[in-house]
Amino acid sequence: MSVRDARRGTTGPAVAIRDLRFSYVPGHEVIDLPALEFARGETVFLHGPSGSGKTTLLGLIAGVLTPQVGQLAILGTDLTTLSRGARDRFRAAHLGYVFQMFNLIPYLTVRENITLPCRLSADRRARVTDPDAAARVLADRLEIAPLLEARVTALSVGQQQRVAVARALIGAPALIVCDEPTSALDADRRDRFLELLFANVAEAESTLLFVSHDLSLAGRFDRTLALRELNRAAATGGV
Repeated sequence: MSVRDARRGTTGPAVAIRDLRFSYVPGHEVIDLPALEFARGETVFLHGPSGSGKTTLLGLIAGVLTPQVGQLAILGTDLTTLSRGARDRFRAAHLGYVFQMFNLIPYLTVRENITLPCRLSADRRARVTDPDAAARVLADRLEIAPLLEARVTALSVGQQQRVAVARALIGAPALIVCDEPTSALDADRRDRFLELLFANVAEAESTLLFVSHDLSLAGRFDRTLALRELNRAAATGGV
């Protein structure tokens, strides 16, 4: 059964948030969201000025952070009921995440970084016939194939960003979260990356949450959201 076939017939939103609140320091909320949903298979462009809570919200959706109050269901699983270890396993199996600071493993090669999700999650591994071959295909499309055996510390910032993108895409995760994934790419590479990203999302029927300051990209997505208008903590000056 293909990934596409396995996801047909799934019900409920990919992301469902209700009365979600989070603060790093008690009394100073960074996130206060009354409600937010993303449909399965939807592509969503999220924008907002610095301090509006974008990266914090992505951390909550990925299970890296835990809200103090509220409900947060990802792909039908309530993350607030899971232990930290269970959240880590869920993220490895079902989420592809392009971190703003990349979060690559410095002592691993490019190939090893890209295939890491397949080694961490049996579910992710089961969705690719050959992780190394899948890594080569992604690396070729992202123009980093000659660097597969190089250490990531030897790469430029733009090259490292493309490694992070390939790692997020491998194994067809159901939810792909991107935090400023095109910030280090020139216009031509940005456009080729977006073509690859949307092609992978469509093939796997994944949901895409894409955060960027570049509003010129918004028209490519199903829906555009301004977090500052949704996040009551930002609207009231809490962040």
